[in-house]
Amino acid sequence: MPVTRSFTIARVFLRYRLDQLLPKSRRPLWLSIAWSPLRLLPQPRMARGERLRRALEELGPIFVKFGQLLSTRPDLLPADVVAELDHLQDNVPPFPADQCIARVEAALGNSVDNLFAEFERTPLASASVAQVHGAQLFSGESVVVKVLRPGIEGVIEQDLHLLQWIARWIERFVPDGRRLRPLEVVVDYRHTIQGELDLVREAANATQLKRNFSNSPLLYVPEVYWDYTRSNVLVLERIHGIPVTDLPQLRAQDTNMPLLAQRGVEIFFKQVFEHNFFHADMHPGNIFVSRDHPQRPQYIAIDTAIVGSLSREDQYYLARNLLAMFRRDYRMVAELHVQSGWVRADTPISTFEAAIRAVCEPVFEKPLGEISFARVLISLFQTARRFDMAVQPQLVLLQKTLLNIEGLGRQLYPQLDLWQTAHPFLERWMRERIHPRTLLGEIQRYGPEWLEKFPQLPQMVYAALDQSREIAPQLHNIQQQLARGQQCGRRQYLRRGAGVLLAIGALALASPQWLAQLPPAGWVMGLAALVLLLWP
Repeated sequence: MPVTRSFTIARVFLRYRLDQLLPKSRRPLWLSIAWSPLRLLPQPRMARGERLRRALEELGPIFVKFGQLLSTRPDLLPADVVAELDHLQDNVPPFPADQCIARVEAALGNSVDNLFAEFERTPLASASVAQVHGAQLFSGESVVVKVLRPGIEGVIEQDLHLLQWIARWIERFVPDGRRLRPLEVVVDYRHTIQGELDLVREAANATQLKRNFSNSPLLYVPEVYWDYTRSNVLVLERIHGIPVTDLPQLRAQDTNMPLLAQRGVEIFFKQVFEHNFFHADMHPGNIFVSRDHPQRPQYIAIDTAIVGSLSREDQYYLARNLLAMFRRDYRMVAELHVQSGWVRADTPISTFEAAIRAVCEPVFEKPLGEISFARVLISLFQTARRFDMAVQPQLVLLQKTLLNIEGLGRQLYPQLDLWQTAHPFLERWMRERIHPRTLLGEIQRYGPEWLEKFPQLPQMVYAALDQSREIAPQLHNIQQQLARGQQCGRRQYLRRGAGVLLAIGALALASPQWLAQLPPAGWVMGLAALVLLLWP
């Protein structure tokens, strides 16, 4: 880690007294002693969440994005800290227009004057990874040009190494640090940020999302101009919608707000279950509302760098989990978690069921319109964590997207009943999954592959049976050897151990320098082998 960067982080850490974010009860004695002089420093008059947010903003854009990722992990952080991190803003000063133009020209192999009829030197938006300029093609289309910041790849790599170093420090020295899985969070962030550095990938995601909602009244995705798109330059159709958070302007055009909120929920479930390809960064800054047909409002989605998908098994188990949860069938929820492999197979179902009931029952006593669908799902995953549920990256993305969609829907229409839209959708999806038409589609999709392998099936069956006949005597011999070994008693193992020790002693006398050069791992392996030999 660079020394100057270390001093910067230490200065920010002390200024905002981030040491207080770790409760005293969880600090080891040596850390409490080391931090005792910090009590002499002035106390900032800010809540802990605000202190963390300001520190991340001061450390720079990569830490801002990391904080935005942490805001989607309420299973790791307290609610007040998550709420404050939601306010992190990814707005940074723009880099000079001349540098932007130079990057565009180098990527596209021509001058801006030959590429565009008009190119606006003042950016429309500037963020930590890229900035956006307006332009017009010679064919008349109005477009936006997204350009990666110069040198951003090196900056991100440096800060990623720094974050990994901090994560290892937390895992090693902070009590309960391993449960927080900081390295896992940083790895998740690495995948996220690296996806944002490849604008061709973002363009491909936009094209797929646009295809999925082709001619749909629900969602519009700007068109990609592939002839002008490279890994560091992306040219898209320019849209002129209303920001989804601009409620006065939406009401001024008489937008049907209940339908707008309901369509947002419908878009989410269509992406997750029908298309299995969902926009995983649907925060308000990436969503607009079309100015056309305000009584039949249509969303517009931009910035498709981060997308998610589920395996067929995860889709199925998630849908069944949600249905069982809202039917209060907690036994089924517990069994589905085990069947899906999300928790260990030896998890006690009755104990797990009781834990889920304790979390869900107080929530479901409220009217359905007041229940936070996303919060229930998060609480369910938090409960499963106590039973060693491994982090599922695809479910984390889903959880983040659902939080955004539900929060947005309630902002547009506070009376939104998410379950009223979700329940019939999931019921219909489950019925269609086992419909003969669906099964026929699966046969048509995978049939050629099955037919290709079918002639080999008899030979594969014969080979498996033949192999089982060869293995059977070996398994029998192993069982007999184990039985004999148990009857030998400890004396035989002591003889073997003595023989091993004599051999090592003879080797040491013949070549003493060999033992001196033996690495620590060699000693550990040798001792482990000796223990195995001596074990009765």
